[in-house]
Amino acid sequence: MTIRTPQLRYVYAVCRPFDGVLPEGVHGIGGEPPRMLRHGDLVAVVGAVPAAEFDEAPLRARLEDLDWLAGTARAHDAVIAALTTVTCPLPLRLATVCRDDSGVRRLLEEGHDRFVQALERLDGRVEWGVKVYAEPEPQRAREPAGATAGASAGGGGRDYLRRRLQERRGREDGLRRAEDVCRRLHGALAGYAEAGTVHPPQDARLSGAAGVNVLNAAYLVDRERSEGFVELVGSLSGEQEGVRVELTGPWAPYSFAGGAEGGA
Repeated sequence: MTIRTPQLRYVYAVCRPFDGVLPEGVHGIGGEPPRMLRHGDLVAVVGAVPAAEFDEAPLRARLEDLDWLAGTARAHDAVIAALTTVTCPLPLRLATVCRDDSGVRRLLEEGHDRFVQALERLDGRVEWGVKVYAEPEPQRAREPAGATAGASAGGGGRDYLRRRLQERRGREDGLRRAEDVCRRLHGALAGYAEAGTVHPPQDARLSGAAGVNVLNAAYLVDRERSEGFVELVGSLSGEQEGVRVELTGPWAPYSFAGGAEGGA
């Protein structure tokens, strides 16, 4: 006798009804192809997921597993990215889960006005990310062999302290330059975009990026004006010693989906 594993409904996004289908080969969590569940004037993009992982209690434990979380996030993002090629989706937060199709319909009903307002605001727009880093100074030529030992043996200790002071001042100068770039860049980009938001700086220990993250911002931009946005970033970034500007996108507007969450 075959025992069926209880399944829940994972909700990736909400969008308006649209002509066409998702691109071939799109797979979500667990390799499950997503499907569209229409209810009234809204569509939920859903997939079946095992209750053993996504029910309330096991899900709390799974969210502490960084490897599981990263894999789930990649699958979630893959579905959203595919949706973005055919419509303007409203991404829901990671691990938005309902019991069954009736629960998904209830989610759409209860959040109807909020979803519609958000979709109207996001329609035809994409998200661009801009990060600014203060980079470490280039590695200076190393002292001749034995210089450090000589410094510790005699009056060279003052030279060592002087070098350390210069290095600290160099780091501080680099941060000031990066902060100046941030103010100029964010002011201009926020004026060009429909909306902008600043996220907490990324921890280099988690991101693996070199340097100190001074600005971690996202901008909501009309798709048709994206080329101008990219050019504006390039023109304002300039060549600043010790400062690196990174542009990413276009993405589905995760940072501007505000309040699009729930579960039933």
